[in-house]
Amino acid sequence: MRTLAVTPGEKDSLQLLEMDEPAESEGSVLVEALEVGLCGTDIEIITAQYGEAPEGSTHLVIGHENLGRVISAPEGSGLAEGDLVVGIVRRPDPVPCAACAAGEWDMCRNGQYTEHGIKGRHGFARERYRADADALVRLDPALTDVGVLLEPTTIVAKAWEHIEGIGRRAFFDPKVAVVMGAGPVGLLAALLGVQRGLEVHVFDRVEDGPKPDLVRSLGATYHTDTLTESGILADVLLECTGVPSVVMEAITKHGPDAITCLTGVSSTGEELQVDVGGLNREAVLGNDVVFGSVNANRGHYEAAAEALKKADSEWLGRLITRRLPLEQYQQAFERQHDDVKVVLQIKAD
Repeated sequence: MRTLAVTPGEKDSLQLLEMDEPAESEGSVLVEALEVGLCGTDIEIITAQYGEAPEGSTHLVIGHENLGRVISAPEGSGLAEGDLVVGIVRRPDPVPCAACAAGEWDMCRNGQYTEHGIKGRHGFARERYRADADALVRLDPALTDVGVLLEPTTIVAKAWEHIEGIGRRAFFDPKVAVVMGAGPVGLLAALLGVQRGLEVHVFDRVEDGPKPDLVRSLGATYHTDTLTESGILADVLLECTGVPSVVMEAITKHGPDAITCLTGVSSTGEELQVDVGGLNREAVLGNDVVFGSVNANRGHYEAAAEALKKADSEWLGRLITRRLPLEQYQQAFERQHDDVKVVLQIKAD
C-alpha cells in the first residue's frame, strides 16, 4: 500500500513508498485512511528537526491530523464497519507513568510516550492502518467533510479545559479573550472562545485572504495591529504562533488575574531583552498565570468532536483551503498566500 514517509535525520527525504499491510499486532480495528491534514510539525519532521521511526523501521510514515473509516472491527469494540473515526495521536508510555496510567498521556511524566507520525509510531498518511478501539474516536457522519480538523481542535479543547480549571482557583468571570495568530489552531481557539460566549479578538499580521473574513464570520474581531497598540486587556489569552516577540506580548499585556496559555512551539536561538524583575513584579501583583499546553487525551478528542458538531459546518469547511491527492504531496507542502489548512486525500475518489 502507498505511504508518505521520511527517513528521520535526513533532510528533505519525504517520498511515496510502498509498505506492507498493517500487522494485526498493531490493533484489532482495520481503518481505511481518508485524509490527513498538514501542519508545521510535519514540515519540521521533513526538515529533520525531529522525528523518530518505530523500532525496527528505517522510515517514519508522517501524518498525525487524520480522518478514516472503519473497514472491520471485532464485536463488542463499540465500532462497526463504515464508522467515521479519528486516530488518537499520542499513545501512553509502556511503563506506564502515573499520568499515562490515569489516561492522561498528554501529561506523560517520563517522555516514553509514542506519537503517530512524530515519535516512534507510524502516522496516518498510508492507505490503511490498524489500532485498538480505545485509540479511535468515532465521529458523527455529519462531520465527514471536516472531520480532519478534529486533531487540531483537540489542542485548543485541552487549552480551554485547563484555562477553566485554573480559573476555578478563585473568582473567575472572563469576558474578553485574545487569540494570537489566525492559523488553523488560532481560528479553532477563537471558535471555542465564541462558543463560550466571550468577546474574542484575534491578532495576525495578514491583511487579506480568508483569515480576516473567517474571524469576522465567527462574530469575533480581527486585528492587524499589535496587542500593545490595540489597548485590549484580556482576561484570557491563547498564544498560537510561537513567535518570541508575540509570546512576550501575550505574557505581559493583559488585564488583572489573567490566564495566558501558550500553544505555539518556538524556534530556539532568538534573544529578547526582558526586564525579568518587572515581569515578575507584574505577575505577582497581578495574580497572573502563564502555562504551556501540548497534545491531548481522549477526553479532549471527545470535547473537540462536540465543539465541531456545534459549529457552523460551512465555516469549518472554509478552513480547508486546499485538498490535494496523495501523489501531489510536493505541491501540498508549497506554501500559498491564502492557505489556512491544506489536506491530503489518501483515498482516491
